Amino acid sequence: METSRLRLRFVKTDNPPVWVRPLIPVLALVVTFILTSALIFWANANPFETYYHFLIAPLTTKVSALEILVKATPLMLTGAAVTFAFAAGYYNIGAEGQLFAGAIAAAGLGVAMKEVPAFITIPTIVIAGFAAGMLWATIPALLKVKLQVDEVVTTLLLNSVMGFIVSALLNGPWRDPNSGWPQSPEIGASAIFFKLIPRSRLNLGFVIGILVILVLWFVLTRTSFGLKMRAVGLGKPAARFAGIHVGRTTLIAALVSGGIAGIAGVAEVAGIQYHLIGDLSAGYGYTGIIIATLGSLNAVGVFIASLFFGLVDAGAQTVSRVLGVPVYLGEITQATMLLVALGFFLLQRYRLRRM
Repeated sequence: METSRLRLRFVKTDNPPVWVRPLIPVLALVVTFILTSALIFWANANPFETYYHFLIAPLTTKVSALEILVKATPLMLTGAAVTFAFAAGYYNIGAEGQLFAGAIAAAGLGVAMKEVPAFITIPTIVIAGFAAGMLWATIPALLKVKLQVDEVVTTLLLNSVMGFIVSALLNGPWRDPNSGWPQSPEIGASAIFFKLIPRSRLNLGFVIGILVILVLWFVLTRTSFGLKMRAVGLGKPAARFAGIHVGRTTLIAALVSGGIAGIAGVAEVAGIQYHLIGDLSAGYGYTGIIIATLGSLNAVGVFIASLFFGLVDAGAQTVSRVLGVPVYLGEITQATMLLVALGFFLLQRYRLRRM
């Protein structure tokens, strides 16, 4: 007499339930904070108290709440840049370098146009930053379209190249002649983004970020080009069979992605620093990949994810100041959340079935 055994196995499905994808960021958040509790215990802190200062305390005062929006601004722009490229199946890992390309353009023009009125200077440096980011994205985009060179490798390597260019500028012709610090001359007053709220750092860059998110949503969901992008991203052979020019669509997506990342660099120079420095970006280009992933390559999701990461960043500083927990706990939280979210995105296409 044979005894039947119950066997379970994962079976791949092409049609995951619609309700699963919006639930993934929430599950990733819960699992991440459970996992990071071990590190909090190790730092001799109470996890519940730590989470309070992480997620609630920054929202209790006007100053810290506005600072969340400030920190979310570059993440919103780099997240939108990565989302635009990823939606078309072009894996742009070079938003960091493209951000610095836009920052270089803003720093240079901001000094050169000191005598020009603000209503001319500000649009000019924003457009120039977009063009600079787009130009820096051209090389890997053409290599991908013309020669099928892996864009992940080329865009990532160009980040290091841009780092050397920035270092050469700041330690060479742009070095401050008075202090000797490796930073560019300060931009003119006409190039500085105006503040949205007095006595805060919240500036025009946040409004530009909102506008970019709205344009991203409109293009991806309400235009034929957005439909073509998503078709190419889902499957190039099928898109090509449907009559879509895959190479042209990929190239445009790559260039626009670089341009948006360049605007993030402009916002940091004109809205926060007022000159170019080597530490202008706290890895915003790489964090934009996490933002795009958690946002499910969706404009609304990118906006929410950027606000959340701005909250985590502000909360990490609060936790460090109040409880003595290392400030890099915020970076660990972001990295853990990315890995957990990617795991959930992978598992959503599988079902546990009884064999």
